Amino acid sequence: MKNKLFFFCFLAFPLSAEMSFSGLDLSNDSRLLFQAHYSGTGNSSQDVLFLSRLTDLSMRQLTMFPEKMISLENGNVIQIQNAFGCARIPARGGLPDLVNGFESFVENISAPKGRIEPIAMSRDGKWIIRIEPISAAYGNLVLMNVDSGKETFISADVERPDRHFPALWSPDSQVFIYEREGNLYYYPVDGTASQDDRYRLIGEGVITSAAWGNSGDFFYIKGSTVYRVRGSEVFFRSIYRDFLGIGVLVGTLPFTFDKNFDEFYVSPDSNALLFFKGDKNIFLYPLGTNDVNNLPFLRLPESCFKITVLWASDSLTIVAGVRKQRQKISTAFRLNTASYGVAYNAFTPMTIPVFLNATLSPDGKKILFWDEKGVVLFDNVNLQVLQDVSESQTYSCVWLGNEEFVIGDAKKIERVFIGRDGLERGLVCLASADAFAFEAQTSPTMTLGEPSRILARIGEKWFVTDGQDAWSEIDTPTVREASVVSGRYRVYLEKQNTGDFKNLPMIRNAVSVGTLPLLRINGVGGGTLPRQPRNQETERNDGSTYSTPLDKPSVAICFDLYDDNTGLNDTLAVLDAFGIKATFFLNGEFMRRHPQAVQDIADAGHETASMFFAIINLSTARYQIDAGFISRGLARNEDEFFQITGKELQLLWHPPFYVVSSDIDAAALKAGYRTINRDIDPMDSFSNDDVVRMGIPQVSASGMVDRIMEIKQAGSIIPIRLGLLSGDRNDYLFDRINVLLDALVKEGYSIGTVSDVIKQMR
Repeated sequence: MKNKLFFFCFLAFPLSAEMSFSGLDLSNDSRLLFQAHYSGTGNSSQDVLFLSRLTDLSMRQLTMFPEKMISLENGNVIQIQNAFGCARIPARGGLPDLVNGFESFVENISAPKGRIEPIAMSRDGKWIIRIEPISAAYGNLVLMNVDSGKETFISADVERPDRHFPALWSPDSQVFIYEREGNLYYYPVDGTASQDDRYRLIGEGVITSAAWGNSGDFFYIKGSTVYRVRGSEVFFRSIYRDFLGIGVLVGTLPFTFDKNFDEFYVSPDSNALLFFKGDKNIFLYPLGTNDVNNLPFLRLPESCFKITVLWASDSLTIVAGVRKQRQKISTAFRLNTASYGVAYNAFTPMTIPVFLNATLSPDGKKILFWDEKGVVLFDNVNLQVLQDVSESQTYSCVWLGNEEFVIGDAKKIERVFIGRDGLERGLVCLASADAFAFEAQTSPTMTLGEPSRILARIGEKWFVTDGQDAWSEIDTPTVREASVVSGRYRVYLEKQNTGDFKNLPMIRNAVSVGTLPLLRINGVGGGTLPRQPRNQETERNDGSTYSTPLDKPSVAICFDLYDDNTGLNDTLAVLDAFGIKATFFLNGEFMRRHPQAVQDIADAGHETASMFFAIINLSTARYQIDAGFISRGLARNEDEFFQITGKELQLLWHPPFYVVSSDIDAAALKAGYRTINRDIDPMDSFSNDDVVRMGIPQVSASGMVDRIMEIKQAGSIIPIRLGLLSGDRNDYLFDRINVLLDALVKEGYSIGTVSDVIKQMR
């Protein structure tokens, strides 16, 4: 099973995030219990319980929010990644163990900004590939051994991930393929690889041009040709590629593979491929077929924002997340794939539980569906619900085996076994705690002089741990009254008036007579914390200044929709994940062709503005530009938008192609509109044809991201064009939105609508 999250494949955090601490409780032996709270939206609001020993300021994480879980070591270990870092927990129960190679809250206290830096984990959990940033859009590819922490430099100037991580691990975790500057390379982890990647070149392509099959075969697509390379032959064929070519030709597609928008999946038996043509169409291609005119085909729903592929040995299920009237629902389609030697049936609608997330059991016989409504166990053979597993909002599920899985909600992570007499449950770890305390020394379960154990309550149930072993339920806890004083220390919370922290835990040492923060915030500690003014004066282009609250300068992100909606679904998903509201400029011709797209933008709560009624260059002599002409074009746009959405456009506009003059501005102002101009031109409207015709070199999408980050300033309006260009491009800026937004967030920018920036600059 694989998930296709259009554009946004990685964890992200909303821009209004804030960190705070609470519940300070100091034991007699100077151990401090406290809770860290990350406030955001959706899955990003997380509480974590920590235990710190003040004598050496060491810290242990006691709970783990299950934002993203994967199974390792044949289902014996669960790896969890969230806003506070990455940890592994034994599937039979335990406390979080931090994993080398990940950003960790414990090791570097900082409020989460942007998305968690994506990585590629080998299937055996022993290796991590990550990209160390060298700019907003590029980084160095590094391989790290999880056990030893040893790092190996692989390649420089690799694009930072957006929709896809630019590397793929083989099923046996012995080799990976990576993308760099339009070429694919391989790298074995056994130490035999040449450090010069010229000798590891596979051929032209991007990471979506390649895929590993479960059998260890490597599939590679160039143009419309499908090649198959045995995993054991990757090294051999790379060395002699000029003589042998890349693998064995196993198929010719009835279309050309578009490296910008297409991707494919390999069937469990490696005998068929599933192709996504952009975000609109799906084709099934049995390898070696001669009947390419009757391939099984599925047209995806227009407002589809997420796809999950559940591919069993005899069936293929496509689960689609769809926006519908401000709600997110799911729909599914089924295809029988029992035999590749006979004609396929078409994809047919399938009745499933209305949940947005799904994962297939290893044997393909059962499906777990989950979202905020809970978890349901589904029979994938008889197509019926087997059992309701949970009614709590669930964030992640993962299979350990065919009859065992793990589910995680806001309070606990549970292991569930499917037994003959029903579901059997066991606690893996707490996700958070409603209340917590030290166990009283008078508890009958304690030995005199033994350090107090830690208690945590979820609902009416209490759990206990010694800080080393797993949480276990306790029937009659003896709760010690909370204290902020020990024989040596006193602790308190200090309010912060600036930055990303609402407050900070402080330690008063009565012996050495000093006060210092418990945590090293962004590498600063020892009693001195950086202080910033409540408001910061920011310089505009004209030399004047304006004030930005909480020292967060603002920029506006706006999207121009001319005649094609390619990239819109992905863009809406990214903005939703980051918690950003942007401005969309629409014209009447686009609205007539794509009414559902317009409705989706409005339903998502984004600002909608005008781009005139027709896509015309208002600077040409063909049109007599006067107040009446501008007024009529803007009024027709308003009417078109109202007919679709029942709402009004904002009284903001920009002429098509940002062609502005004083006469056009005055005419629009007379009609009640404010003309918006851009101070950054990303150069994303130059097609391949323009390069030939005008001799202007084309800037890559990643190059545009770096350029925007270099020239942007507080108050900038950053326009991004959605849709394909008639003359095509090598790549598109809207395909790198994750990277751009992440870079802006990490530099401390607040991102909003054009109206937001206008108000702030007054």
